[in-house]
Amino acid sequence: MSNKAFEKGLELRRKMLGPEGADKKLEAASDFIKPLEEWVTQQCFGEAWQRPVLDLKTRSMLTIAMLVSMGQNYHVKHHVRGAIANGVTKDEIREVLMHAVIYCGLPQTVHAMLAAEEALKEMKLL
Repeated sequence: MSNKAFEKGLELRRKMLGPEGADKKLEAASDFIKPLEEWVTQQCFGEAWQRPVLDLKTRSMLTIAMLVSMGQNYHVKHHVRGAIANGVTKDEIREVLMHAVIYCGLPQTVHAMLAAEEALKEMKLL
């Protein structure tokens, strides 16, 4: 697949998630999953994440908060990595999670906090 939005998306996906979350994810995708990975690269990272008005840092913090609300801790972990790449500090990530306690609930936030901590430890930031 090759078009401008896909290429922009792949570049941003690499910046945020590294080769493991971009190129290797696409290469490892089965024929069944590959259309989804291409769609995510183009629509999510090439279109939605590149819209004007909100910067990448703000989008990262919003994304983490929304993922907490849905209990998507696997994705919280990956987006913590992306947030750091987009200039969000570990203290800001913690504050997003602390704010989520009120709106998303304690159990959701505890699990998200553990996922975020795991990502930050893997990145050697904790």
